[in-house]
Amino acid sequence: MTDAIRLSRPQPVGILPVPVGLLVLPGEMSRDLLHECVAAQHRLPDCWSFYALAREGAWAQALEELRKCDGPIAAYNRFVLSPAADDLERLRGMLTGELRSLLEVAAYSLGLAEDAPSAEGLDGELLALALMTQAVSSIEGGETLPAIASLETAVAATREVSPLFAAQLAAQLASLWRTQPEPSCSKALTYYRHAIALMGEANMPEMRSELWMQLGVACQEQAHGRDDRMKEAVTAYQEVLRGGLVAEEHAELFALAHNNLGLLYLTMRMSEAGDQLRMAIAVQSFREGLRHCDRDKLPELWSSIQLNLANSLQYLTSSHPEENLVQAVELYEELITVRKKAFDPVGYGRILSNQANALAHLGIFPPALEKLQEARKLFEWHNERELAASAMDLVGQIHERVSVTSAGEN
Repeated sequence: MTDAIRLSRPQPVGILPVPVGLLVLPGEMSRDLLHECVAAQHRLPDCWSFYALAREGAWAQALEELRKCDGPIAAYNRFVLSPAADDLERLRGMLTGELRSLLEVAAYSLGLAEDAPSAEGLDGELLALALMTQAVSSIEGGETLPAIASLETAVAATREVSPLFAAQLAAQLASLWRTQPEPSCSKALTYYRHAIALMGEANMPEMRSELWMQLGVACQEQAHGRDDRMKEAVTAYQEVLRGGLVAEEHAELFALAHNNLGLLYLTMRMSEAGDQLRMAIAVQSFREGLRHCDRDKLPELWSSIQLNLANSLQYLTSSHPEENLVQAVELYEELITVRKKAFDPVGYGRILSNQANALAHLGIFPPALEKLQEARKLFEWHNERELAASAMDLVGQIHERVSVTSAGEN
């Protein structure tokens, strides 16, 4: 058994996903150096080359670097990158102190131990790592409130020594509070804001943008007509878009932010004079969303944005409404080829109804009636009576317009 080794603090644990988030570093550490460790933009000292390789996903190469090193820290890190039951038992008899406690955290996190680890004898970010692991165990057991309690203690333990880890923990807390009924779910907003504040000026644009996205979605979910929350959601999505990420490398994030912005602009209360501008901005947001969204790679998101754009074009006030309606019809037609009737018959019926509405506004009545009849059947087969009635109401309006037109011609 080795003498107990006290690790230099703070350690970069918990900030990056497992297994990298379980690795520890020898030598002197500071908060600024910790930020450089987890930020992919920074080159690390040669003695930490294994961590730099692991951070980039080159785990096999990182393991080779660690095999060149001796001592308990290297042995622990080798276990993290290549966990095995035999090594676990050997290290249990070898390691002491903080490393021994971290070994149990790693064993549970890597699926080699059934019981959640104890946090006894740990403090700061190491305590927070153990508490986070206990929270995972509680969640897997269906116990959300104990998980929340563990994470709240973890945030308090690490916000001063490792703010980036505290930010991750606060974001996890927020996601758990979002699952709770009103009014408790509003605590999610507090923790997302806290997570963003904890990030400070750290050069981690991906992490920061993800936090802003989560805050925006939570504000949008909980807006319930509240202007302040809708405006906060708009700000959050704008922060995502100007957060320093390369759009081509984060296409889904950009597409989702533009789509959600468009939906917000459609629902925000404005003066009558602002309605036209609001709709135009929404349409532009949906167009930008589609520009970033690959139909084959992100079919569900693409379909949602395409539908939102088509619906908005129908009601966009402009000097060329016919062009907007024609484009809407074309967008719906493309959607029909993607949204399979067998998988989502009601959604398919909604597209048919919306397309029929656009066709009717263009005066193209026969195909509009044909699509409405098919939509009505789908709605009735799936007991969507209100939708079926709405489709039949539009059928009646079309027949009335045809009759008026015919009478005028006679």
